[in-house]
Amino acid sequence: MYKIAIVGASGLVGTTIMEILERKNLPIKELTVLASSRSAGKKVLFKGKELSIRELTEEVTKEDFDYVLLSAGGDISLKFAPLFEQNGAVVIDNSSAWRMDPEIDLVVPEVNQATSDRKIIANPNCSTIQSVSPLKVLDDAFGLKRVAYTTYQSVSGSGLAGIEDLERGQRGEEPLNYPYPIYDNVLPQIDDFLENGYTKEEQKMIDETRKILNHPDLAVTATCVRVPVKSSHSVAMNVTFEKETTVEEVKEAFKNKPGIVLKDNPENLEYPMASDAAGKDDIFVGRIRRDASLDNTFHIWSVSDNILKGAALNTVQILEQEMNK
Repeated sequence: MYKIAIVGASGLVGTTIMEILERKNLPIKELTVLASSRSAGKKVLFKGKELSIRELTEEVTKEDFDYVLLSAGGDISLKFAPLFEQNGAVVIDNSSAWRMDPEIDLVVPEVNQATSDRKIIANPNCSTIQSVSPLKVLDDAFGLKRVAYTTYQSVSGSGLAGIEDLERGQRGEEPLNYPYPIYDNVLPQIDDFLENGYTKEEQKMIDETRKILNHPDLAVTATCVRVPVKSSHSVAMNVTFEKETTVEEVKEAFKNKPGIVLKDNPENLEYPMASDAAGKDDIFVGRIRRDASLDNTFHIWSVSDNILKGAALNTVQILEQEMNK
């Protein structure tokens, strides 16, 4: 039985983590819920019991936790994750703070596992998670040569603030989170722009894909777009393989793979949609077809619930992986 703390317990990902922990009925001896001073004292339910949210402080990090699930932003993570780690806890972090640190493992359990001596494990970007799981299957079967992403990311990727902006737009109100209205609109910007013209979100997908798949020289590019959908991200992947293959073989590679559902029957208008993935643990793939403009290149469409597999579920799956070592 384990003592577990959730940091960011009042947020969208934190509350979802609690729901998944309860659903999976993991061996938890004691659950501590932590957040900022603004949320301290609020009550949350876990397995029928009312828990009071405590304020995250340096003193709390000295308590005896086995695992800490951290979903409170990069600055909080940079400060508090090492403190929990120093006291012996394994920290699974949802922010971008540690993802590209060479000492820190970046983990999607269907793809890899933590192997470093550090006790901080990074949870990847939501769109990266739903992309590298199917890409790992394809890499094992055919070898990856190039990946080009275009993402269509829901507003819940911005947490409650994104959902509220979508609802504001429906009421004809101005946005508070996004630079422009997201309702009835598409924003070709997620996060800040870099000097190379990419956004931070796009660069995250490029860098994280290479790290997770252990392909440091893989040709990867990305365009990340925010769309007026409440839940689930969609990703169009254009993939070039080392090994010659066919559409039928690509489809066959996805069959009976854990966490992946093939939905690809265009004759009957069957293909993955955001509404299919919302509330579901699996990653859905479909619209698989050969790219007529490039040799040995294929289009693959991926859809997943960004709060579940894209964040909270992947965190809990890393926790399970660590518990089972």
